Amino acid sequence: MYEDSWYSFVPDHVQNRNTSTTQASSHRRRESLLQQPNGNKRSDIVEPLDQLFEEPEPTIELPEPTLTRRAKSYSDFYHVVHAQLSKDVAKKRRRKNKERSLEALMVGKPEDDVRRRAVSPSESLDSELVNASHQEYSLYRHQLEMTERHLDTLITDANGALHLFTSLADSFRAVESQTSSFQAQCDDLVSEERRLQKLADDVGTDLHYYAYLDGVTRRLNAPGAGRLVNHESFGDILTNLEACIAFMEKHPDYRDAESYLARYQSLLTKALHLLEVGFMNHLNRISSEISKQISSTQSEAARHALAYGRSEEMILEADGLVGNVQRVIRSCYDQLGNPITGQSSDYYSNTAVNIFSSYSDVRDRDLRPMTQHDLEVFRKEAKEVNAEAACRNFIKQCYERSYNEADLFAKIFSIEPQYSMDNQSAYAALKTQQKALVNAANIAPIATTLQSVLQTSELQTSCNLLGWITNEYLLLEYDEDETRYAVHCHEVTARLLMEHIWPFIDSLFEAEVTKSISRAPITPGSLKITPITDGLASSNAHPIAARALGLLAMYDQAMPKERSQKSSPVIFRIVNETILALQRAESRLKTNRAANPEPDPDLFMIKNLLILKNGLVSLEIGDVRSQPTAMQHFGQIWDTLSPQNWMGLFRGILGGSLSLGLWSSTANAAPAINGKTAPGRNQPQPDQDASEKLDELLRQSIYAFTQRWGTLIHAAMGGKRGAQSLATTEKELDEKLMTAFGGQPEVVAKLKEAIQINAQAQSEVKAERGSR
Repeated sequence: MYEDSWYSFVPDHVQNRNTSTTQASSHRRRESLLQQPNGNKRSDIVEPLDQLFEEPEPTIELPEPTLTRRAKSYSDFYHVVHAQLSKDVAKKRRRKNKERSLEALMVGKPEDDVRRRAVSPSESLDSELVNASHQEYSLYRHQLEMTERHLDTLITDANGALHLFTSLADSFRAVESQTSSFQAQCDDLVSEERRLQKLADDVGTDLHYYAYLDGVTRRLNAPGAGRLVNHESFGDILTNLEACIAFMEKHPDYRDAESYLARYQSLLTKALHLLEVGFMNHLNRISSEISKQISSTQSEAARHALAYGRSEEMILEADGLVGNVQRVIRSCYDQLGNPITGQSSDYYSNTAVNIFSSYSDVRDRDLRPMTQHDLEVFRKEAKEVNAEAACRNFIKQCYERSYNEADLFAKIFSIEPQYSMDNQSAYAALKTQQKALVNAANIAPIATTLQSVLQTSELQTSCNLLGWITNEYLLLEYDEDETRYAVHCHEVTARLLMEHIWPFIDSLFEAEVTKSISRAPITPGSLKITPITDGLASSNAHPIAARALGLLAMYDQAMPKERSQKSSPVIFRIVNETILALQRAESRLKTNRAANPEPDPDLFMIKNLLILKNGLVSLEIGDVRSQPTAMQHFGQIWDTLSPQNWMGLFRGILGGSLSLGLWSSTANAAPAINGKTAPGRNQPQPDQDASEKLDELLRQSIYAFTQRWGTLIHAAMGGKRGAQSLATTEKELDEKLMTAFGGQPEVVAKLKEAIQINAQAQSEVKAERGSR
């Protein structure tokens, strides 16, 4: 495309410079500035110039010949030429300055001065200007001519290429118009090929689900099929069988789909049975070695190492078998043991339950010597040392055993079953395996062993043990440093208390209530109100009421607050049976009142019912107060029991204008007072709250006592015939109240105030009737 002459171009001034260089090498003097480019030499005889004193100009030398790089386009060529010219001018200026500095140091010879004076000033200047301009513009001219030729060549080549492209475009258009129908046919053929390929793939895939039957049948029915479970390829068999079963269930209209489905399900059952048998044989081989070693050693540390360290190592040696077992377990349970619904979950869940059962049987058999040893040590300590200490040590051992079993179970089966109410969960499956060995799900052996000892111990021992378990394991402070063992103990304790210990303690309290309250004999000596000793309000309580307070305090200490509320059946039974026992005592006092008027039945009920009520309020069924010194909650009780206006109450009752429902919503008719009914005594109803029953009976007793003594005070104040004097009556009242409530001035003051209000109400009613 480019001419070769363009690459070999060398400017003409190179030759001139070579000639000048050769000529200069033969002289010591510099070349004259007036020398022409054609190389002709001037005459050596030069006339001196008298009037020209200018410093001679340095010789203008042509630039060094350089090979200009090839241009990509016209614009690039222009930049190349411009850059080259700039370089030449810079070199020329540097050379000129250098020569001037050198000539300044040279001393001219007389001949040179004469030669300068011989040339005229005007001719010398014109020649120098012509020579300086001619060479520079000659170079520009040659470069422009070369550029013109190059551009003409480019234009010619571009026109030729454009013409060629135009002809090619016309040819392509012609070919396209002629082959459009052929292209459409090709597209149709490609689409058909893709459809057929997809159809062939689908058919091949469907045939795979049919063709897999023969191969897997031969493998599972082969004589050495049991060895398949030891390899990872067994998992692929299970996966393929699941896929085939799912395919046949998804396409029941396919040919022989029902028959193939039944055969695949049978093969899956057989494969799972092979896995179950293989795992059982593996456990039995390990058990035959471990059980002998455990039985032959007496060291607890050695037994523990064999039961957990060595057993774990030997079981996990068969990594292929264990991996297949874990795959089956995780197919029906998640990490926490919750059931997973799937296509073949029923088959896997049955196999998992059988595997769990086999594992539990082997572990229970291997560790039976250790279990029996722990039981023997526990019974010996409970009999010879202390039952409570023996129970604590036994619980600690069982918790450690349970944690170790749970850790081993998680490593073998890759799940950690948590408490669940779902019958399909792994926890439910393990819970049904009731063995002597304690594990995360089987905690019944702990409760059974503890109950056998606590049944014959005192009730306080059981309460102390229950409180220790609750504080030690149940009431945990959750923080960052909480260990897995602490979490495990917390979960096991919650299930142990909820499922076994709490119901057992409730049954012990029920038996104690029946023994010491319901069936307690009421002796004549107990039907007395003795003075208070040591300032304790409950010191002169009836033995049944005192026992009820003790049971309430013990139950509150042993149980958490949620179980010791008034809705607790044990609390209700304690209070209800105490009320019934006190009513029996009151009935006996009323029966023997003619022979022995002391003590006052109403005052007896007020005293004991107030003690029982104060015990409930002080405990708050959860807030234990140790040995209260007074009836510190009497004000709260009195405000609850008494209407806001006692005067209006008694006036209403005496005047017959007040509804009896103010006293009790369930009050029955009682003995008439001046022709009107007063609140009667109610028998506690089974569906009532124990606290409400207690309040009702307390209100009735307070009313009966204050109304009777109010009548006596009113009669003494009115000077009624046969009545005692007011001083004698008040002295007798003070003696009775001080005997019952000595050291409790608040109670005495409230009762006396109520009596005075009652007496004043009777006086006002009598005055109103007299005025009529």
